[in-house]
Amino acid sequence: MTAGVRDDGVHDGRVRDGGARPLKVLLDCDTGVDDTLAILYAALHPAVDLVGVGSVWGNVDVETATRNSLHTVHMAGRPDVPVARGAAGPLTGAPAVYAYHVHGQDGQGNAGTGRTVGEPVAGTAAEQIVRLARAHPGEVELVAVGPLTNLALALGLCPELPGLVHGVTIMGGAALAPGNVSEVAEANIWCDPEAAAAVFRAPWPLTMVGLDVTMRTTLDEGHRARLADGGSIGRYVAGILDHYMGFFAEAAFGERRSCLHDVLAVAVAAGTLVPSLAPTVRAYVETGDGPTRGQTVCDLRGMYMGYPAQDGAHCRVVLQTDPAFAEAVVDLISSAGDSALPLDREEVA
Repeated sequence: MTAGVRDDGVHDGRVRDGGARPLKVLLDCDTGVDDTLAILYAALHPAVDLVGVGSVWGNVDVETATRNSLHTVHMAGRPDVPVARGAAGPLTGAPAVYAYHVHGQDGQGNAGTGRTVGEPVAGTAAEQIVRLARAHPGEVELVAVGPLTNLALALGLCPELPGLVHGVTIMGGAALAPGNVSEVAEANIWCDPEAAAAVFRAPWPLTMVGLDVTMRTTLDEGHRARLADGGSIGRYVAGILDHYMGFFAEAAFGERRSCLHDVLAVAVAAGTLVPSLAPTVRAYVETGDGPTRGQTVCDLRGMYMGYPAQDGAHCRVVLQTDPAFAEAVVDLISSAGDSALPLDREEVA
């Protein structure tokens, strides 16, 4: 059997499918288009108990990410989910770099309502991570789908954090796939390699859901049409995907498709998507200033022997998943019904 993959849903002593209880998830997002889908999936799926959302810079500035996160949990009818504002830039103090060309100026494909709803809770996203981990020791999975700045800051606040959480799942990195910012680096890791390096070094069970699988799980225009035929939540998602698909048509696929980057991380964490190949290996992040800055270096030398166990390895690298998972995401969101808040621009105005 491949190291790190077991048929009973357990990885490194952690129950991955949650058994009878949903998995407590604290989602850390730089909320653009795909993050919005991830929040909706976490808020709507019965296998997930969404206990909090932290915002971070990345796809958009942190204020926009915070506003979009609040808007999404309210749209899903979950105003009870606390949203905390997080880091506004990298650990080193270097200028933040954004991806408005991918996600639109509003982070919602230039199709959002522009509405501000609710307020972030007191304290930072890093402080919220520590607070919830201490409140639910061993139960909270940190799912980070943006730059890893908040997680690194949380480690600084609470060095014992790795022993308090259920584990960490990230959308980020690339093991065998090419990068999407440089030849070898994926955007979330490249944005703050120093923070990512700290997260990879920490002795917690880490699952890396990277470009190896997220570039192979996509939505197309047929999916978008199905979303548009749903309630107002589905129609909203169909609207924000328009710009996003246009970017991928030019930059990656040559046709109108878009990746489900962030939803995959939530689903793998919750056990609603079980990887068909996910070895546990040693991994680290390159922090030098050369052309490999931001690369996730994964020790896959055991691939020819079925990935035997490696001493000191604690990073599960997801290499294969079922691309048809996109159908389940569309089914969930298109059947979610109507938003708990108005979504038409005219109605908001």
